[in-house]
Formats: sequence, structure tokens, C-alpha cells
Amino acid sequence: MNFFKQDKHTAVEAKEYAQFLAFAPMAFQAARALVNLGLLAAVEKSRRQGITVAAAAEKTGLSIYGARVLLEAGLGIGLVTNKGNLFLITRTGHFLLHDEMTRVNFNFVNDVCYQGVFDLEKSVREGKPEGLKVFGQWPTIYEALAQLPEPVRESWLKFDHYYSDSAFAAALPIVFKNRPRRLLDIGGNTGRWALRCVNFSPDVQVGIADLPGQLKMAETATRDLPGGDRISGFPINVLEPDSALPENFDAIWMSQFLDCFSEDQIRAILGKCRRVLPPAGRMFILEPLWDRQKFLAGAFSLQFTSLYFTAMANGNSQMYHSRLLLSLIRESGFEIEEQFDQLGVGHSLIVSRPV
Repeated sequence: MNFFKQDKHTAVEAKEYAQFLAFAPMAFQAARALVNLGLLAAVEKSRRQGITVAAAAEKTGLSIYGARVLLEAGLGIGLVTNKGNLFLITRTGHFLLHDEMTRVNFNFVNDVCYQGVFDLEKSVREGKPEGLKVFGQWPTIYEALAQLPEPVRESWLKFDHYYSDSAFAAALPIVFKNRPRRLLDIGGNTGRWALRCVNFSPDVQVGIADLPGQLKMAETATRDLPGGDRISGFPINVLEPDSALPENFDAIWMSQFLDCFSEDQIRAILGKCRRVLPPAGRMFILEPLWDRQKFLAGAFSLQFTSLYFTAMANGNSQMYHSRLLLSLIRESGFEIEEQFDQLGVGHSLIVSRPV
């Protein structure tokens, strides 16, 4: 990946980009209004003919003034172009309307992050998710997840599931190459990976180790489905110093889990894994690593997801660079056996064994 090795902007371009950053929050809300009020869809439906402000206002039930200020803002942020008095949609406008990843990211930022990230500076200084207080008084978002209001909780889950689910199909044959009979899913969330496992292998027993609130969601989501009787829960807060993971599992799986913790916390968690995993066992870590992305948009999205962790989730974790995460795994008594990149949208699967 060579996205960030040099400054490619001319002085004029750099100043233009600086103005875009200055108005970025307003650009975001303008884009959201263009979508939610139907203006961007009205422009798209006009196809190559284009549409006037007056016609767009009539089709959406907005005033001419409201349609005009939003469509003119759409010019500046690249969602529409204009020829004379006609507005036409751009490729970026099309993706904003129809691309699933864009929609998931957009709703996540708006519903989960937008208000709280105002306290990003304080979060960095204090090492706490100061933005989380917009939803209530919790130490981290994980204790809050089961109680978050809608659409916040829905957008959080869709964001989480979109990225993890896309990699599950590619990961399953790798995980079950050596036919593990008992697999421990740490941070199993709503049980989606556990269900994929019991449907992929008719013999595997899956344990989910997670916070009690998360386990209730997983139980509700899996108990009446095929294979649900082979899924069991183990309530645990892995951050408690005296907590211990259940034993007698020959494989450990963590998906988008370690990015929820600081470096020291990751060391502690991996140490607990090392103590319960048998010599012939394997540990599978599925993570989106920002330096292993094929496209700039992937790296950019992960870097800014890190700021969600800072301001909203816990105040001390991030989407990691592969070099740092691999070093933490090795420090904790594991040998890296294999690494698979570009699974799903942009995940890496790290396979390691105890040494």
C-alpha cells in the first residue's frame, strides 16, 4: 500500500482541500438532506435531460429556496453537476444513493458518531469515550449496546455486520481445514459467526464468550435456528483481571474484537487465550487492518473508524496497522502460521499457534 507516502496536492489544490475540511460537517449534512429529502433521487430520475430547481422542488414538495441551496451545495461536494439551469447526477451521487457500503458508513457516522465526535479532543486528552454521554452514562459502548436507542443500535449493528459478514464465507474453509470440534468465539456479539460455524460443520460445538448483555442477544438470535443447540454461552468481562476463559476448546476465534481494546488490554486478552489453548490448537483473528487495504477508500474508512473508538466506544483502541497487531500476537506467546488478506470487503485473517 502506497497511499500515504507523499503529498500529491499542488498549493492551490491543498488550499481548496483545506476549505473542504473547514466545511466538512456542513457538507455531510447537506449530502444527508439531499438524499433524505428526495432531491438527489429526483435529479437521478431526470437522467441525461437534467432537472431545474423549480422542477426538483415540485417533485419533492420543497420550496424553491430549499431545493436551490441544497442543489448548489451538491455542486460543491460533487454530487451533481449543472449545465445552464439544469442539474445532473454524478457518479458520486449515484454511489451515495445505491452503494451499500456507502449507505452503511453514512448511517453509522450520522446515527452513532456525529454528535459525540464533537468531544474528540477531550476524548484524546482523557483517554475516555467522552462522546458516548450523548446516549447515556456508560464506561464503554459495549455495556450500552443492548440499551442504545434506535436507530443508533440498528446502524451500529449493520455497520458491524456488513464488514464482518462479508469475510465469513472466505474464512470458514480456513478455520475448519483441521476440523476443530470445539471452537471458542470470543466477543461473539449476536452469534452470527457461531451460526455460520454450526451450519458449515455438523460436528462442531461453539462457545461464545462475551458480556452478559451480548450473550442475551446471541441466545435470542440463535436458539430456535438449526444448529442453535450446539451453541453455548460463557458470560465474561475479559478486561477483569481475575476473569478466565473457558477451557477445553481446540480453536479460538476473534472477529473484529481486538480492535476494541488498547495495546495493553490486547496483551492481557491474548495471554488468557494462551493459557487455555492446547499446544495443537489454533487461534484465528479476523481484523480489518488499515495498511492491508487494496483501495484508498478502505484505508481511509478504517482510519476514521479509529476515531469512533476514541470518541464513542472506549477511548483507547483503534483499527490497527498490521505491524503493531502482529507484534502483540508474537509477544503473547504465539507464532504466526499464516495470514490471508483481502477477505470480504477488506479483512485479514491471522492464523497463529501457541509456542
